[in-house]
Amino acid sequence: MSEPMPRVLVIIPAWNEEEVLAGVLREVLTSVQGVADVLVVSDGSTDRTARIARDAGVAVLDLPLNLGVGGAMRAGYLYAARHDYDYAVQLDADGQHDPAEIPALLDRSRSEGADLVIGARFAGKGDYSVRGPRHWAMKVLSVILSRVCGTRLTDTTSGFKLCTRRAIGLFSRDYPAEYLGDTIEALVLASRRGLVIRQEPVEMRPRAGGEPSHDPLKAAVFLIRAFLALGVALSRPRVPSPVPPAEEASR
Repeated sequence: MSEPMPRVLVIIPAWNEEEVLAGVLREVLTSVQGVADVLVVSDGSTDRTARIARDAGVAVLDLPLNLGVGGAMRAGYLYAARHDYDYAVQLDADGQHDPAEIPALLDRSRSEGADLVIGARFAGKGDYSVRGPRHWAMKVLSVILSRVCGTRLTDTTSGFKLCTRRAIGLFSRDYPAEYLGDTIEALVLASRRGLVIRQEPVEMRPRAGGEPSHDPLKAAVFLIRAFLALGVALSRPRVPSPVPPAEEASR
C-alpha cells in the first residue's frame, strides 16, 4: 500500500505586487498542479494584489496592515498549521524564485531529514551575485550562521525556503517579524530549538517587475540591520526543550 501524498502549501507574501503577481501565479500553478496548494498573503496591499490572487483561484489572506515579510509569513505558517500541511514553501511574489525547484527542496528535506531547507543563491548554481559591502556582509553572516546552525550555509538571507511540519509548528507560534529577522533570526531560532537545517542550490532570476527591496545606496542600511538582527538573535535566551517531533507538533 503506497504512502499518501504529503500536503504541501506554497506561501507567497506579497505587498503591492499587482504588476507581476498574475504571471507569477500562472507559473506557480502550472509547476505545482496536483502537488501543492497556493496561499497568497497580501501584506496590507493598497493595490489589486488580493483581487488578482482571488481571480487566480488561490487561497488569500488579506492583512489589513503592512506587517513586513516576517509578519506575513507568520500568518502563512499559522494557516499551514491550522490546515494540517506537511510542508510549507516560501516563495517571493516578484518572480525571482523558480517554482520548478520546489521538488528539489522537498527531496533535500526527505533525504537528509531536514526541517528547514534554504534555497541558496550562492551555492554553485546560476550566476546571481551581489557586490560591495552587502556582499561582504553576507559572507560574514554565512560564516557565523554556519557555525551556529552546524551546517554549511552560503545564503542566510534567502526568501526561498521549505519548512516541515515541525518548523511550521514552531514558526506559527514564534516567528521574527523584524526586518531580516524572518531570515537571519529565524535560522538561529530554528537551530536552538533543535531543528535540522540544510540548503539546496537554486538559480535566482531577475525580478519580473516592481521595485527591488534594496539598491546599492541602501547597502550601508542593509549592513547595519543585518548585524543588528544577528545580535538580537544571538542574545535571545536558549530554549532547553526542542520542538516536539512531527507527529506531536501537529496536535
